[in-house]
Amino acid sequence: MSVFWRDDITPNRETYPVKMVRGEMKDSIRGNRIVPLKLYYPVADLKDIPFIVWSHGLGGSADGAAFISRYLTSQGYVVLHVQHHGSDSALWEGKPGHPWDIIRETHVPRSATLARFADVPFVLDNVEEWLFQFEEITGRVDLKNVGMSGHSFGAMTTQVMMGMQFPDENGILQDYSDPRFKCGILYSPVPEFHLSGDLPNNVYAGIKRPLFHMTGTDDSSPVEGFPYTKRLEVYDNSQAEKYLMILNGGDHMVYNGSRGKLGQNPNREKHEEIIKIAALAFWDFKLRGDKAAEGWLTGGAFETYLSGEGTFKFERA
Repeated sequence: MSVFWRDDITPNRETYPVKMVRGEMKDSIRGNRIVPLKLYYPVADLKDIPFIVWSHGLGGSADGAAFISRYLTSQGYVVLHVQHHGSDSALWEGKPGHPWDIIRETHVPRSATLARFADVPFVLDNVEEWLFQFEEITGRVDLKNVGMSGHSFGAMTTQVMMGMQFPDENGILQDYSDPRFKCGILYSPVPEFHLSGDLPNNVYAGIKRPLFHMTGTDDSSPVEGFPYTKRLEVYDNSQAEKYLMILNGGDHMVYNGSRGKLGQNPNREKHEEIIKIAALAFWDFKLRGDKAAEGWLTGGAFETYLSGEGTFKFERA
């Protein structure tokens, strides 16, 4: 008997071959801003393939979280990684010192943050035409069935796309959300306590769509230094349908598939497996309407699968 909701699921095997391609889009309205892209798609005779957007963390790039996206793609999803100039790896590339130290000393203006928020709807506006160049999936991607995900700063970008209010350059809370996203996954969610003096119920009240929050007991912020417990602010104050997994000993970089300045984590391989399976269950549930995945995730089987590696809870809206 399978421990998962389908007999064909194997955490470390690709069901379908995966193809990865790179490209970019140019936004003529925003001064010909270049938005680099990395696309994962399955090489298989599939139709109505759900579409997932992924956003990187501060100082990251479209190459992050490859282990998650490759796995999801092998299970029949198309995943598009978006890179955001102004808050990407260009902040530290070619400069002496460790990237984290450089990033800590670098001021990222509010305009760069708002630009990354604008990147996401711009990509959605143009992705259907952009995908035509890939004949293997032309006409096969369901762009009305779209999820959003991201790591750290990319998780915050996801939060904003889902309705979290964010202060503009004058400090006034604004709504930058995009209604085309049905749901999302936050890998290391980012609270707004250090950006806005507004009450949490004002900041998070706009979140109306389901979000899966993933963090870990060692998931402190590499830049600001706040502990993982601060990340729970997003979950605690959201009134929408929500799910929360906290990995015991899970650190910040496990969701990105890299280490930064962190030492080796003996739980890394197991944690990566859990992350992949948890993400797949959520997307199958929310983007495919798979009742078996829903039951596995919410009926106790997922907690059994965690087997002491972490905790899980959820709340319906």
